[in-house]
Amino acid sequence: MKGKRFNQKIGKRTGALLLAVLVLFETSGCGKTNRLENATQMQEINDQLTLTAAPTNYGSTYEIFVGSFYDSDGDGMGDLKGVQEKLDYINDGDDATVSDLGCNAIWFMPVSKSDSYHKYDVIDYKSIDSDYGTMEDFDELVTACHERGIRVILDMVINHTSSSHPWFVKASEYLENLEDGAEPDLEECPYVDYYHFSREKQEGYAALGNSGWYYEARFWEGMPDLNLDSEAVREELLDVAQYWIDHDVDGFRMDAVLYYYTGNNDKNIEFMNWYNDAVKAMKDDFYIVAEAWTSQDIYSTYYASGFDSYFDFAFAGQDGVIAKTVNGTYSAYDYAKAQVKEQELYSSYQEDYINAPFYTNHDLPRSAGYYAGDDGVKTKFAGGLNLMMSGNAFVYYGEELGMKGSGKDENKRGAMYWTADEDAEGMCDGPVGMDDFEQKFAAYDEQAEDALSIYEYYRNAIRLRSAYPAIAAGRVAICEDISGDEVCVYTKSLDGEKTVIIAVNNTEEKKEVTLTEDGDFTDSVLKDASLDVSSLDIGGVLLTSQDEAKYKDGNLEVPAYGIVVVCEE
Repeated sequence: MKGKRFNQKIGKRTGALLLAVLVLFETSGCGKTNRLENATQMQEINDQLTLTAAPTNYGSTYEIFVGSFYDSDGDGMGDLKGVQEKLDYINDGDDATVSDLGCNAIWFMPVSKSDSYHKYDVIDYKSIDSDYGTMEDFDELVTACHERGIRVILDMVINHTSSSHPWFVKASEYLENLEDGAEPDLEECPYVDYYHFSREKQEGYAALGNSGWYYEARFWEGMPDLNLDSEAVREELLDVAQYWIDHDVDGFRMDAVLYYYTGNNDKNIEFMNWYNDAVKAMKDDFYIVAEAWTSQDIYSTYYASGFDSYFDFAFAGQDGVIAKTVNGTYSAYDYAKAQVKEQELYSSYQEDYINAPFYTNHDLPRSAGYYAGDDGVKTKFAGGLNLMMSGNAFVYYGEELGMKGSGKDENKRGAMYWTADEDAEGMCDGPVGMDDFEQKFAAYDEQAEDALSIYEYYRNAIRLRSAYPAIAAGRVAICEDISGDEVCVYTKSLDGEKTVIIAVNNTEEKKEVTLTEDGDFTDSVLKDASLDVSSLDIGGVLLTSQDEAKYKDGNLEVPAYGIVVVCEE
């Protein structure tokens, strides 16, 4: 038996399964056959769509904690070769297939040599932790990703290092052996300037043994903060960036940027502006997304740094806009209004910003526990709300299965739930210290065969992003004349691409909205969109049940917790 893991309660679906017979038809010149015999309207429409590339760095990114994803060598820990074995799950590189998620980028949590299981305390920036494999494994993985059209984003932790990093070890040994009252000589030990050392105990500082010295370590004593004002440190960081660019990495996810200069947003932004310019001078299409975990009115100002994206915390987690829309605290209109507000806010600091919406990540409780008594409907709908947002939308591994995990961080980073058989090939143990707990929903191997599963819903949502560039990169305009609290209608438009109309119903009952009447649009925004009234039809759906969306004579019927895309045929 492997180490601690979880078991699955397998519930029998009450009632008959879907009775719909798969209808084979062609749309946009594409005649794909759906693989599910019990396909719903969602698969029948969406799987026939022709995929169209959105602008670079827009789309859907899959976040992976390598140690919990897939184990290639049977030691219970996920590794890079394991990820490579499962790339076809994420994106098989063939637009004609409908069995992969279809994500066009992967964000890898840290992979370099580290003291900890999570690897956010780096010992060697130019390395692969032996737990995960070798640099050759990494290079092969990147090549395999690129062959499938998957861009690679690597977690970059430059606020701090491990206390085991050679820089800190050398600085510590020097200071511990320094005579009482003597001042450090940087010519003797330049590494003293790599960190913030002081003879005075300060907030956020830890004691350096019994030496009488203290050092800044905002997260914990094993993670000493780097001195980002040091020219030597800056040269080291650019050398690290160039190293990974030489290994064909396409972007960085910057960790903990609020703590570069703790409490000083202006200095943080100034440093990031320098870093952004320097790194993009090495590779001009390099993508940078940053974690600034704070209020939206503050992290919005960070777009002035030039970084492409910031994670959109206002929409994420149990208390974000998405969850509030799902549980009814916010209306469908509130959800759309929040998008309009932020696109104006972010563009005021950087015109060509790329939002980074997400619903959950490795620091947040997993979504299965957000809605008491949920049978999967609300978990699905929440994923759809995230993936209908503009920008580079992030999905945390297992989120597409409705995985469970809360409390300690180890629980949030549990083993990917490929199958309920914990001893099956490739299954990981999960982090040491993770609690035993049962999953709420079925494993991937079951969900992949169920047209109403959470997995199928997510796959369809990602497919819609790939079929309509305006969904991934367009600007939102609310159809105020026909929207209400229960169902909101808005357009998303992008230069050179087909404008889409999106209707969102966040209630438990189907709702109807009139888009056209007597041959004309009923809303001023729709009139201004220059759409052809006579050629409108349903172009995509995200449905949480067997109920179907309908469009006839200008009237659109949106099922409960449904999202419907209407566009020109």
